Amino acid sequence: MFMGEYENKLDAKGRMIVPAKFRQQLNERFIITRGLDKCLFGYTIEEWQTIEEKLKTLPMTKRDARKFTRMFFSGATEVELDKQGRINIPSTLRQYANLDKDCTVIGVSNRIEIWDRAAWNDFYDESEDNFEEIAEDLIDFDF
Repeated sequence: MFMGEYENKLDAKGRMIVPAKFRQQLNERFIITRGLDKCLFGYTIEEWQTIEEKLKTLPMTKRDARKFTRMFFSGATEVELDKQGRINIPSTLRQYANLDKDCTVIGVSNRIEIWDRAAWNDFYDESEDNFEEIAEDLIDFDF
C-alpha cells in the first residue's frame, strides 16, 4: 500500500527521484498516466493489468467510456528507475500536470500521484476545509 507525502523536484531533463519508500513497491518498472484533477497516476505493472481488465469491460457504445479510456491509455507510459532512483516523465505528461520544477508525490493506497506542488497545496487547502464533511458523507465507520 502506498501512503505518505513527499516534496520533490524535476530536473531540466524532466527526471524526478521517486521517493525511496515507494521504489521497492513499484519495482524497477511501472506505469504512469494522466490522472484526475490534473495530476499523474503511477501504478505497479500488476495493478495496471488489473485496471486494464476493468476498463476493458466498459461499453464502447458509451461516449464517456470511450473518452475516458482514450485519455487514460493514450497518456500511459512505462517508466524505469535509473541507478539514482529517478524516472523520466515524458513532456506530454509534464504538460498535462503542469509539472515544471517543484512537485509533490503522494501515496494513495494502490497508486502514487505526482502533482505540481502549488496545485497540490491548493487542492489540499481546499479539501482540508471540508475534510470532515466529506468523511461523513462517504465513510460509514468510526475511526
